[in-house]
Amino acid sequence: MLMYMSSSSQESPSTPLHSVSVAGAVVREDGRVLVIQRADNGAWQPPGGVLELGESVEDGVRREVFEETGVWVRPECLTGVYKNMSRGVVALVFRCTVENGEARPTEEAVAVDWFTSEEVRQNVSEVFAVRILDALDPSRGGEPRIRSHDGHRLIA
Repeated sequence: MLMYMSSSSQESPSTPLHSVSVAGAVVREDGRVLVIQRADNGAWQPPGGVLELGESVEDGVRREVFEETGVWVRPECLTGVYKNMSRGVVALVFRCTVENGEARPTEEAVAVDWFTSEEVRQNVSEVFAVRILDALDPSRGGEPRIRSHDGHRLIA
């Protein structure tokens, strides 16, 4: 359900509310990327979640990756902005490096692993795989990708 805020006392909706999430494409020196298997739906995804009010974007990435994997990271660069058009969720994805910690399952992640790009293509759904693959793609020239999807498939 999409929620609206009105700038006046009238009943008509005006500005749709959006949720902002952050995720880390955590890349090791060998090129493998940290992924989690979510506890709630079993899907493989990069670690991430909803940005908290009053939290900087970089702090949100650090917190979410740590909460889901036990790994502290350093966000290096924004690699993509992804909007779920049906739910109003905007995701900011950052390429990150490991600062310290060992990847381990948590309450939110029943499994963690370091996937190759081929394993990402085989095991991660399209709308989450593209976030990881965009972060690994040198052809983007340091510029973030901007993409939209419907929750299942990319929208051209």
